[in-house]
Amino acid sequence: MSRMTAVRRVQFCAGHRVHLHESKCANPHGHNYVAFFHVEAPELDKLGRVIDFSCVKERLGGWVDEHWDHGFIYYAADEQMAACLAPMGGKVYELQTNPTAENMALHLLHEVGPLVLEGTGVRLVRVVLWETENCYVDVSL
Repeated sequence: MSRMTAVRRVQFCAGHRVHLHESKCANPHGHNYVAFFHVEAPELDKLGRVIDFSCVKERLGGWVDEHWDHGFIYYAADEQMAACLAPMGGKVYELQTNPTAENMALHLLHEVGPLVLEGTGVRLVRVVLWETENCYVDVSL
């Protein structure tokens, strides 16, 4: 039996800082991220698809747009960053883990994917997250 996945690319811009980082990433900064969302279904739909690509864009891309794009992602335990962000307002997203590319990809795979894809018959099985042109992480179930 063949296994098939559908992949949707989503770009977004976001700021973060890596709490307690040993180098320059300890400073607030931003990236132009590119995420590749891999979804699979037990069988193809009546049209012969895993899912319509626009559905993946709407659900996963929509979540990213609403919560992360042109916002700032910070670690809940980073009290200094939280204190700086609070008076500024704007779009901020609190992660329960340090906002490394690895943890962001894990959050998308384990928290966001199941939530936003519920009822579609597909599941998110892999996230590839490019943080820069040279660096990416790849996490899968």
